[in-house]
Amino acid sequence: MAVPAGVDQAGPCIELSYVDAVHGRRRRPLRDCVTSRFEDVDPVRTFRWSRGERHFPGWYWAATSARHVGFESWLERDRLLLMDFDPNVVGIGSQPFWLHWHDGERERRHAPDYFIRRPDGSAVVVDVRADERIEPKDAEAFELTRRVCVQAGWRFERLGVPDAVLLANVRWLSRYRHPRCLREPAAARLREVFTKPGPLMAGADAAGDRLSTLPVLFHLLWLQELTAEDMPAELLGPRTIVQLTSGVDR
Repeated sequence: MAVPAGVDQAGPCIELSYVDAVHGRRRRPLRDCVTSRFEDVDPVRTFRWSRGERHFPGWYWAATSARHVGFESWLERDRLLLMDFDPNVVGIGSQPFWLHWHDGERERRHAPDYFIRRPDGSAVVVDVRADERIEPKDAEAFELTRRVCVQAGWRFERLGVPDAVLLANVRWLSRYRHPRCLREPAAARLREVFTKPGPLMAGADAAGDRLSTLPVLFHLLWLQELTAEDMPAELLGPRTIVQLTSGVDR
């Protein structure tokens, strides 16, 4: 993979340190890292649990990569869940690297929360922080990260609190994200039933016993082979209108 044309080869004194599966911990100049697959590396920080902590770290099994991805707060977990649901995300890595720079007085460092890969090969570096919790030092680190991403040919996003209704719907569907929920011939029957838009529960019943068809239906909604009307605005329910997603091969 060629180095993106936008990368300043001289560049500021920015270095990245990360965990390489072959060489262990490495620290290299930014210009040497722009083609690295940071969605596949191990986190540079350990996700620790201790009594009395304000944060709630943990591991989330991502269907996108079929492996566990770490988070350090409920907000990070929520954003991770939405990234896993996003069809334009094909790879996710948490705490992928440390950014090292010197502010004129001392060395500084910042570890972005996520590195994601798009289907076209492009990359996005993500920091997750609620608007009201951004302190001056955080704003400085985010701005530095944004400028580094411009040099590397990556995109940078700072994500805050997501929409509550959309999150609730995706959280429900995430219970059925594992491939084991995709069962035939129930999936084929559901695709056929929802060729024409119809209520969620009525369609599940039309495809067979709802106890067996509902998990498959929710998995197809997770895969976005089926689309729920007004999902960002209304909670999923028995009367939610569902239809086969346009352009999906049956």
